[in-house]
Amino acid sequence: MENNSLIIMVGGASSRMKRSLDADSEHRGVMDNIPHKSLIPVGKNGRPFLYYLVRNAVDAGYQYLYLITSPGTEAFQNLVDEGGLPQEMNIKIAVQYVPEGREKPLGTADALQQCLDQYPELKKTTFTVCNGDNLYSVGALNELRGERKAPHALISYASSGFEFDEERIAKFALMDISEEGYLRQIVEKPDLKDVPKYVDTLGELRVSMNIFSFYGQEIYPYLKNCPIDPIRDEKELPKAVGNLVTEQPQAMLCIPRSEHIPDLTDANDIALFKNLE
Repeated sequence: MENNSLIIMVGGASSRMKRSLDADSEHRGVMDNIPHKSLIPVGKNGRPFLYYLVRNAVDAGYQYLYLITSPGTEAFQNLVDEGGLPQEMNIKIAVQYVPEGREKPLGTADALQQCLDQYPELKKTTFTVCNGDNLYSVGALNELRGERKAPHALISYASSGFEFDEERIAKFALMDISEEGYLRQIVEKPDLKDVPKYVDTLGELRVSMNIFSFYGQEIYPYLKNCPIDPIRDEKELPKAVGNLVTEQPQAMLCIPRSEHIPDLTDANDIALFKNLE
């Protein structure tokens, strides 16, 4: 089934980045008025970070874009209305509402479920979903649109391709992959002694950077029934994926790729994008 739709989770707040700023940082004034990381202006023209991710999606052949935001966030709708994103995409806004009795959203699995509930056409098709603070390449986005032998897929990144330091890489989620190339499990922050057992047949540690392609009808029950993590108190998308592949061992194909993924983790990362046009 053809994959022409991209869902981007853009609800990530910029509070952590603000905490990383020095009092006299050149970015302090800009950041004070930015509610979400993906709206931070970067590059030579000061475009929002999200612009460059969407532009890559356009170049990869996507036609429909869904932005998952939090309630009361007009910034993304204003960005769309003012033509601040590439105009080749048909753009829609989905809102992740906070359930009654909770003070914070219910997590990434819930965010995707609410998007599918608000736009039921997604349940009938294949789509890609990713974070809004990673600049995924045209190639990675395009590969998730290709024909494949499984209903779902994700990019499995070789850790050797990253330009991050070891401390940062250690915080990423490793992937346990079968010899046939199917996902067995996503392993969050494994013990160091266990890391060697996740090396693949090419001698690489494979990392999940939260870019997936799903067939909506088949992933939906796993989103809806995803258990709440007892520590984070959220329904997390990697857990929903883990439950899927436990029940269906050949449901998710791992697509190997080796490249760096620029991202926005703290304020120091803004300078990495100064040459974008």
